[in-house]
Amino acid sequence: MTGTAEAPYAESVPTTGQLDRFGTGQGFVAALDQSGGSTPRMLAAYGIEPSAYSNDIEMFDLVHAMRVRIMTSPRFDSARVLGTILFQDTLDRTVEGKETAQYLWREKGIVPILKVDKGLEPEADGAQVMKPMPGLDAVLESAIAVEVFGTKMRSFIKDANPVGIDAVVAQNFQLAGHILATGLVPILEPEIDIHSPRKAQAEQLLRAGLLDHLDDLDPHHQVIIKLSLPDEADFYSDLVHHPRVLRVLALSGGYDRKEAVELLARNHGVIASFSRAFLEGLSVNQSPADFDATLDQSIEAIYQASLT
Repeated sequence: MTGTAEAPYAESVPTTGQLDRFGTGQGFVAALDQSGGSTPRMLAAYGIEPSAYSNDIEMFDLVHAMRVRIMTSPRFDSARVLGTILFQDTLDRTVEGKETAQYLWREKGIVPILKVDKGLEPEADGAQVMKPMPGLDAVLESAIAVEVFGTKMRSFIKDANPVGIDAVVAQNFQLAGHILATGLVPILEPEIDIHSPRKAQAEQLLRAGLLDHLDDLDPHHQVIIKLSLPDEADFYSDLVHHPRVLRVLALSGGYDRKEAVELLARNHGVIASFSRAFLEGLSVNQSPADFDATLDQSIEAIYQASLT
């Protein structure tokens, strides 16, 4: 959907300019929210092996240095990047002496979003719902204080099991209602495993469940939905045009950048929110010029695919 709705919570978000920017702007969302178990793998792809750090503090220092290098690059700007999803550790740090979220919005014009989930429960009925989120209200309050626009929370679907998919969707919308009440805009990310043997059937069940719950939302509320790239082109067009959906995002989900952008270009009105595919090719050992050139190539390819 390329439009916004007047909302009673609009005045409570840090700036209504963020709502307009995210709802109508051209570009994509950079996912820089890697955390937990995925971090060593991401750092290794960047050229930093586990032997370079001895504990989590050192590991996250290295991660933040990589993210700062990306965020401060002249190639990383609002001409092509709409928003950035951040991990809590990143939100708590600074970039060029400024709070990270405020640096992104005030200096770059890029909308900051916070990952709020605490990981996944063990698989049940072919899916993994999110773990409990103790202290969520305090997290949301602190996010609003530094001009964060919205939140992101990820679930995982491995099979076309209606019981598991219903549990994932119900949990997402229950939490979305709580987040919307604070003035933040939630991203729901019920990811489907791209290697699932019944991926197409899972997509059918997920789409139906999302549409049912969207119809029950307050008419003044909008959510953002982030989904695995579907097997069928324009499969999620009903979501793209739904009045309760601000934007539909696509995750790369394990596809390399070339395949991810090719699949994304087939889905009109859907924009990218890539993580691994976005970071592909970047290295700690690159010179500033080479780093910026590689980042520019990634941004341009993902941006162009997000324009369809």
